[in-house]
Amino acid sequence: MVSRKVTVKNPTGLHLRPAGILCKEAMQFKSLITFTCRENTANAKSVLSVLGACVKCGDEVEFVCEGIDEEEALNALVEAVENGLGE
Repeated sequence: MVSRKVTVKNPTGLHLRPAGILCKEAMQFKSLITFTCRENTANAKSVLSVLGACVKCGDEVEFVCEGIDEEEALNALVEAVENGLGE
């Protein structure tokens, strides 16, 4: 299991478009991928779960990856968030 914290920079947080991009990125990996924001834990492979976490601009999220490709998954997701998830 590996984890890392990253700050969401998107001005509108993780609304539908960036949430979809995050999920698409997460789906490429076999590992279990979750993240925690404030008191909410979400499955990064589920758009509804990501939207339900209500992540806003400036929120710190902690990704947790567990599985055979956990390192690659963690690096890819942190990079995607740092690059603004397509925005």
